[in-house]
Amino acid sequence: MERYPVLEFDLKKLYRNTSIVTKLCSSKGIKVAGIIKGFGGIVEGAEEMVKGGCYQIGSSRIEQLKSLKERGMDVPLLLVRIPMMCEIEDVVKYSDLCLVSEKETLNLLNKEALKQNKTYGIILMYDLGDLREGVFSLEELVDLAQYVEYKLENLYLEGVGSNLSCYGSVAPTRENLTLLARAAREIENKLNRKLNIVSGGGTTTLPLLVRDGVPKKINHLRIGEGINNTQDLPLYWDTNIEGLDPDVFVVKAQIIELNEKPTHPIGQLMVNAFGSLPHYDDKGVRKRAIVALGNQDVGDSSKIIPKDKDIIVLGASSDHTILDIHDCKTEYKLGDIIEFNVLYQAMLMTSLSDYINKKIIKY
Repeated sequence: MERYPVLEFDLKKLYRNTSIVTKLCSSKGIKVAGIIKGFGGIVEGAEEMVKGGCYQIGSSRIEQLKSLKERGMDVPLLLVRIPMMCEIEDVVKYSDLCLVSEKETLNLLNKEALKQNKTYGIILMYDLGDLREGVFSLEELVDLAQYVEYKLENLYLEGVGSNLSCYGSVAPTRENLTLLARAAREIENKLNRKLNIVSGGGTTTLPLLVRDGVPKKINHLRIGEGINNTQDLPLYWDTNIEGLDPDVFVVKAQIIELNEKPTHPIGQLMVNAFGSLPHYDDKGVRKRAIVALGNQDVGDSSKIIPKDKDIIVLGASSDHTILDIHDCKTEYKLGDIIEFNVLYQAMLMTSLSDYINKKIIKY
């Protein structure tokens, strides 16, 4: 008997989505680094992204890149979180290039690359206002680029990049990406050579790309969510890319209770298990199901979408998710399985959870 809950990972759908996105980007002169951190770095997923056209594979976790390197993956591996000092040796050993914003980190990488007899790649990060990682001043960025080029013999400046929308919710625009493009040109003038990479962000740049708003100098994107969680594109950014399949990842959970109950809790209300006080609409008595899946598994129950469109997710505690099934055409029974599409947060959490069984669907 199959054990639930289950996260199903469809490799053929991942390959198709990757192919669609990389071809779209290629038509605009952009190469794609496929980002695997959102699904826990599952090796088979990384391999499909390479088959689908990603020329690099990236993760924020060096442990995931180590697994790929040890499997013999022969594309460049990109660390997309600026390195910790304690992991410098592994960063140089198990990745080929990384994002950097600190001079001291560059010095440590250079020293370690010398020790390992390697030339290691660098993408300098430029903060365009999202206020996560990156050099904040153009002058400092240019100085740092020259420092890498002329002072650090075991590092090679591959290019510059920026992060947008992940912390400060700043949208990629033609205006802020033009600032990145200008910074790249200024660095190229100082170095008297072209940069290989001008990385204009990730999935959140796709809506601008579809609308032909990305400056031509941008030639690199770091994309995971826009390939693995394609329902996020229309839901969050009003963007549809023809042919993308939302079912790369599907969570299946088993019904453990069926009952008709009031829709408003009875008694004096206080904060719930997570310290918040939800709002409850009183709609009388309705049929409900509880599935054995909770916020410990998915992060936030609002980030799972029932494939049965008549089901409403009412909320969750750590280990239980409550569903309104009153208007469903299907007559659900105890033990039946409910399927959910997952948004990014839920994909991230379920792929990492030891309590979620993983089922890789091959082709």
